[in-house]
Amino acid sequence: MKIKPSTTIRQDYNGFSRLCHEIDEPVVLTRNGEADLVVMSYETFRRMDARIKLQSKLMVAEKQIAEGAQLLDHDEVMDRIRRKINAAKE
Repeated sequence: MKIKPSTTIRQDYNGFSRLCHEIDEPVVLTRNGEADLVVMSYETFRRMDARIKLQSKLMVAEKQIAEGAQLLDHDEVMDRIRRKINAAKE
């Protein structure tokens, strides 16, 4: 993870933005030598947010399995997805 002083963003916003897009990970900004903010490109944020949401859904599914919830087979899952897609088209 990159660490930069907060003055970096004020002195060269375009260069800082380019850095965030190139390294594709959060950048820690410091203030008075202490970590203050974390900045990342919008695309990096979207991917991170999607991973968090997916992990949350997987945790729910794992809990349901552990509690003995009935599982669906592949064909039934695909049928449900197709029905939802077709209903959205109407």
